[in-house]
Amino acid sequence: MPTEDEALRDLLADRAVTPVFQPIVDVATREVVGVEALARGPSDSALERPDAMFAAARRAGRLADLDTLCRARAVEEALAAGLAGPLGLFVNVEPLTAPTVFTSAAATAALLDRGVRLVVELTERDLTADPARLLVFAARARAHGFRIALDDVGADPASLALMPFLRPEIVKLDLSLVHGRPAPAVAAVMSAVAAYAEQSGAVVLAEGVETAEHLAAARGLGATLVQGWYFGHAVPAAELSGLPATRRAPLLLRPGTVVTPRSPFAAAARWRTPRRAAKSLLVAVSHHLENQAADQGELAVVLSAYEAAGNFTPASRVRYRALASSAAFVGVLGVGLGAEPEPGVRGADLAVDDPVRGEWDVVVVGPHFAAALIARDLEPDGDHADPSREFDYVLTHDRALVLELARSLMARLLPSPPLSGVTSAPLTPEWVSVPETVPLDRGT
Repeated sequence: MPTEDEALRDLLADRAVTPVFQPIVDVATREVVGVEALARGPSDSALERPDAMFAAARRAGRLADLDTLCRARAVEEALAAGLAGPLGLFVNVEPLTAPTVFTSAAATAALLDRGVRLVVELTERDLTADPARLLVFAARARAHGFRIALDDVGADPASLALMPFLRPEIVKLDLSLVHGRPAPAVAAVMSAVAAYAEQSGAVVLAEGVETAEHLAAARGLGATLVQGWYFGHAVPAAELSGLPATRRAPLLLRPGTVVTPRSPFAAAARWRTPRRAAKSLLVAVSHHLENQAADQGELAVVLSAYEAAGNFTPASRVRYRALASSAAFVGVLGVGLGAEPEPGVRGADLAVDDPVRGEWDVVVVGPHFAAALIARDLEPDGDHADPSREFDYVLTHDRALVLELARSLMARLLPSPPLSGVTSAPLTPEWVSVPETVPLDRGT
């Protein structure tokens, strides 16, 4: 009997992953509008189940290799089986290994030429480990014609919290919502997803529909697409040719475009006229926003820029450590800050030419609350402790603008802990810059 490492090595060397495909159905018409590719290992191996495969790959440091192989095999088998548009093909991507450089595989290009709607699903695991990587990945994927789906929404607060940053075209509800959970928990998820779908036009898909009762629950949660045993088990690729042809295009949006600005202050000043105030007033405003974040609880994302590590004072550290204990994600940037300046707080040093070095920013995003204080220091070489020091600032509650500013800060954050064997997201000038003519994305 081979060891786990030997079995994994052989599986990867032999490309011994077999995809099976589960139908995705339109609730209203009962038409099949797409399929999700699910990976299976060799039937005579302890690695047959996908959870066993991926657990072994994590332990062996081969997660990226296995993830890439599973996607490649799914696309190859779907192409060979004759899958054609307007059906969608959903393939899974592990957030820790999401590629930031795309190469156009022949099989992928051929499926796109056939009109297949290719959708990459980001699983709920490790969503907050390297958010900058995910923002780069989503932008690159959309540029290549892919749509983004966020999987298992509702299983972990992080999926709801990062949803407006990644802007998925498809939101996949976790099966626990369909199978029944305490009403307050379901209501909170339902409300957050409904708000996002209304603002963005995203499609809601419910997983795990196995009974008529589950289907009724999925409808009640706002799902227009469903998948699960009630509509069909996963089948080998050979059976894809027997799928009934949909009479109309699936309810899948075209890939969207999300812009990440180079500087939060420059972006804010494009849309709002900056005002001027003393530091003492802005300190009070920033504390107010942090209190609002605390009220948002586990669905809040807090992102701040403090110019330099010295401005992240002991009192600030206490506040942010407390926020990190309850919020989904807390990040702080500043010259000299490390990857984790306080327990649970993600940090990042700022490059010598980064315009955020001269900014004091506080951004809070929750499902039903968004606000940002974006300030530019008028005396960067002055006494930072002087409460009368003046800043030009923008204070906004415009959700679309707040998210644009938040993405700019999020794109600079480092993974914590550093990802072993995974290249960090390249934060290139092309990625973080934005031309003055680009309109503000308001989800249309």
